[in-house]
Amino acid sequence: MNFKHKIPWLVIGFVALMGASCEKENLKPNFIFILADDLGYSQVGCYGSSYYQTPHIDKLSREGMRFTDAYAACAVCSPTRASIMTGKYPARLHLTDFIAGNNRKDLPLIQPEWQKFLPLEEVTFAEILKENGYNTALFGKWHLSQEKMPPGSLPFNPDKQGFDETFVTYKPSGGMSQPWQDDEDDAHNVDTITSLALDFLERNRSNPFFLFVSHNTIHDPLKERAATIRKYEGLKETEELENHAVIAAMIERLDSSCGKIFSKVSELGLQENTIVIFFSDNGGRHTYAAQTPLRAGKGWLYEGGIREPLIVKWTKVVKPGTISASLISSIDFFPTFLEIAGVNEMPENVDGISFVPALKYPEAGIHKNLFWHYPHYHGSGMVPGGAVRNGKWKLVEWYEKSLLNDRESAFELYDLENDISESVNLADSLTTLTIQLSGELEKWREDINAQMPVPNVKHSGDKQN
Repeated sequence: MNFKHKIPWLVIGFVALMGASCEKENLKPNFIFILADDLGYSQVGCYGSSYYQTPHIDKLSREGMRFTDAYAACAVCSPTRASIMTGKYPARLHLTDFIAGNNRKDLPLIQPEWQKFLPLEEVTFAEILKENGYNTALFGKWHLSQEKMPPGSLPFNPDKQGFDETFVTYKPSGGMSQPWQDDEDDAHNVDTITSLALDFLERNRSNPFFLFVSHNTIHDPLKERAATIRKYEGLKETEELENHAVIAAMIERLDSSCGKIFSKVSELGLQENTIVIFFSDNGGRHTYAAQTPLRAGKGWLYEGGIREPLIVKWTKVVKPGTISASLISSIDFFPTFLEIAGVNEMPENVDGISFVPALKYPEAGIHKNLFWHYPHYHGSGMVPGGAVRNGKWKLVEWYEKSLLNDRESAFELYDLENDISESVNLADSLTTLTIQLSGELEKWREDINAQMPVPNVKHSGDKQN
């Protein structure tokens, strides 16, 4: 047989195959970002709980990287969600409380007139990814519109902020559930959100995509199937302050949702080119379940309110089962998404830093300092305050004291490496460090034009502690 005239065809075929292989290798990576609501740091198995059952999330941790020092940019939901969308500190956005917060005028400090929705002028990561060839979707909680429900919410909903496909859900009412939010069915829309996510994956398997799975659970009101609740009520561990049977049932459904999504990724053969991220928007409500070993919970600037579970699986880059103590904040997702997607453009005043270096090298440092600013009163008991974390140190400033002539007792300093529970205030014994960190916190507020509360001249009651 004469191969002389066949060689070019063999070469062409080989080149075509190589081209197809290279094209496959150069596909833009996909993203699945799963955001839980009010899920505490220690309410996940791989973060220390033996009571709350999270086998699928734990498996994700074994297959990816678990961060021990990841934070929400705020201790309540709307500011954290705004920081994820924009890469900016809530204080820079002036979106510093949940929407719509409170308007109380009878407290020692008057809170500033803060931003009560995410302005359409703010550039979101979804808008940039969409412009760069990504199909984008958000299913679930949004909570960044001027009004929570339609029709007032429609002008500021996620379809106006870069998401091609959206379905906005809401938590059930505190009393009787609506027919579509039955306790025995899907009160918090977990199954609905999951079904939409699975369908999106099916339809976008051949396109670069960003899927934002934004759950309402485990936010109150606490509702779940009676049979699942009874399973946990029968456990002796339920008596412990950290554990709550209804929350456990809600977490079980949340974890099941994650498992279905992870299985679909494998079924579609997308695991090699899909980054999966699991995170929570703020800490758990400590009035329901203690956030041990962390102090306090949702609404507070103590660790229980802001330290979050963060797990990232990126098969091509992240070594399975790794742990990183790098300081990460929710402001960092924006630049991280863009770097992974190969997008070079960056809007002005983005505060976040890409943590891709930490995904490659777990010991990589990302931030020298992380900051918080909450010039409001919260129903949890939290009063206006700010905080800075620097290495193992964390300083908290209480604005009532610093603004009402009690500056000497306005600060608390903790060594988180040796005192994760923030039980020993070192401010008086480490005065030089306290002064240094308080100065850095003050300068940061000035640099980003943070809104401060002001003394209420009409307030005649005793100062709060």
